[in-house]
Amino acid sequence: MRAITQKSFGGPEVLELIDDAPEPVPGPTQVLVRVRATSVNPVELFVRSGAFPLLGEPPFVLGWDVSGVVEQVDPGVHRFKVGDEVYGMPYFPAAAGANAEYLVAPARQLARKPVGISHEEAAALPLVGLTAWHALVEIAQLRPGQRVLIHGAGGGLGHIAVQLAKHLGAEVIGTASAAKHDFLRGLGADLLIDYRTQDYTEVLRDAPVDAVLEPLGGGNAERSFGVLRRGGVLVTAVERTSTTLPELAEESGVRFAAVGVEPDPAGLDALTELVEAGSLRVHLQQVFPLEKLSEAHEVLAAGGVQGKLSITV
Repeated sequence: MRAITQKSFGGPEVLELIDDAPEPVPGPTQVLVRVRATSVNPVELFVRSGAFPLLGEPPFVLGWDVSGVVEQVDPGVHRFKVGDEVYGMPYFPAAAGANAEYLVAPARQLARKPVGISHEEAAALPLVGLTAWHALVEIAQLRPGQRVLIHGAGGGLGHIAVQLAKHLGAEVIGTASAAKHDFLRGLGADLLIDYRTQDYTEVLRDAPVDAVLEPLGGGNAERSFGVLRRGGVLVTAVERTSTTLPELAEESGVRFAAVGVEPDPAGLDALTELVEAGSLRVHLQQVFPLEKLSEAHEVLAAGGVQGKLSITV
């Protein structure tokens, strides 16, 4: 089968298309999926470069997000049958190898693909969607009428989090470049702050929020404590192992929590319901063919992506 592999750490140029990768075979509780689409997330850029050696030393095949069609099932699997359309992010943080024509995954780490959207749209949702779900629903426990600040609101995680927070009844404030403001208003954002020309700590000084979702790093977590009301919560997706942030949170009278994402079929089912009800949509800035995966990495690394980048396999 075709797959994108890498033999060393480095820039996007280390990604190599091969056409003789062995096709995986499903074992107990597993299904074989013909991959129709995958997507690119920041974590893959860090793993590819070696900055975050999550998968050990190369060679390996990157990719977790997947949408495709079940081609084979283990006799003990009853959740899906051949021909079912499925999606998910199996195995994370272990290797899944989604940047290939076929993928094997535990049946209970996948869900039925939402009806009415493309495989490219479906493949862009699992990792960012489940991260937003864990952060806002399970950790922050957002309630109607609460106020939430979402940093990087126009990006992959951010634009999903905006919609999920609105569905939960929250008032949504987002930081994003001015070019993305109309897009985010269309998703339901109530107040938008242009981080290039405005200081969100000044804008929110007299109007504190109940929760902050921080996926950017660069000191945003520390500064965000100043806009949280006492008893509020800051959820970070990047500074998960910080030892100073919990201390700063305690001093500020707020709660600090790190969000990690993992395969969650119940969460995927909930996201599917929102998509099919029209309460959640995935925005794709661009779709690349598998052989152009390195270009997708370059685009994501350059910053400023609105929504997600998907890969057609």
